[in-house]
Amino acid sequence: MMNNENMIRLSYIMLMGLGFPIMRFMSIHFDTLNNNAVRFLSGGLVFLFICLFKYRYEVYKLIKNPTLILNLLILAVFMTANMYFFITGLKYTSALAGSIFGILAMPVAIIMAAIFFADERCRVRQKHFYSGSLLAIFGSLIFVFYGKQAHNGSDFFVGSLFLTLAIFIQSIQNLLVKNISKTLSILVISTSTAILSGCIYLIFAVKTGVIFQLQDVQIGLLLGLGIAGIYGMLTGMLFAFYIIQKQGIAIFNVIQLMIPLATAVIGYFVLDETLNLYQAIGCIIVVLGCVLALKTSNKQDRIKGLSTSK
Repeated sequence: MMNNENMIRLSYIMLMGLGFPIMRFMSIHFDTLNNNAVRFLSGGLVFLFICLFKYRYEVYKLIKNPTLILNLLILAVFMTANMYFFITGLKYTSALAGSIFGILAMPVAIIMAAIFFADERCRVRQKHFYSGSLLAIFGSLIFVFYGKQAHNGSDFFVGSLFLTLAIFIQSIQNLLVKNISKTLSILVISTSTAILSGCIYLIFAVKTGVIFQLQDVQIGLLLGLGIAGIYGMLTGMLFAFYIIQKQGIAIFNVIQLMIPLATAVIGYFVLDETLNLYQAIGCIIVVLGCVLALKTSNKQDRIKGLSTSK
C-alpha cells in the first residue's frame, strides 16, 4: 500500500514537472481566456466520456442533489480564478517560477487544513513533519530568491503577484475538494470542475471577443493546446485531487515542493531556462526536507493503521 502511495507521489511530481513547461509554452502563444477555455473543455469532455461509462450512478446522484451541484459550481469558480491568475503569472515569469511559488501556499494551506480537518491536525502534530517542512520551505526560498536575480524589469514582479494570488486561492480550493470528495469520486469531481470552469472561460472569451483570435491559430498548435488540456487535467486536477483525498492536504503541499526540481530539469532542456549554483543548493535542501516530512508522515499513517485494526 505504501509503495503504491509513493509511486503516485513520484508520478505526480514528474508529470507536473513536465506540465509547467507545457503551460508556460501555451501561455506565450494563447490569450489566457482562450488557453484555459480550450484546455479545461478538452480535458473535461474526455473525463465526461469516461464518467458516462464507469460512474453513471454517481452522475445520476449528482443530478438529483442541488447542494452537490452548488458545491461543484463554487469549486469551479475557485478553479477558474486560480488558473486565470496562474496562467497570467506564467506568461510574465517562467515555468520554474510557476512551480516554485507553491511555497507561498504551503503554510497557509496546512494551517487552514488543520483547522477544518481532524486527520490533517494529526499529521501536522509530528515534530519531524514541521522540521522537514520548514527545511523544504527554506530551500524553496533560496531557490526563488536567487532565481529572481536572473529576471529584470517589472514583468517578473507583476507575474509574481499573479502567481501569489493563484496559490492563495488554491489553498481554499483544496479544502473544498477534500470536503466534496467524501461524497463523490475524484473523477466525477474533476469532470464537473473542468467542464464548468471551461464554460466560464468560454463565456468570458466570447464576451471580450478574444475567442476570434483562435481563427488565426494553426490547426496543429490548437490541437496541441487541446492535448495539453487533457494532460493538464489528468495531472494537475485528477492526480492532485486524488492525493488530497487519499493522503491529505498537508502531504499534498509537501509534495508540491518537489515539483520545481523536475520542472527545472525539463525547463532547462525544453525552454532554455537556466539553473544557477545557489538554486541547485536550494533544490537539494528541498529534497532533504520533503523526504524527512514525508517519511515521518508515512510512519504515522502505519501506526494509525495498526491502532485502527486493533
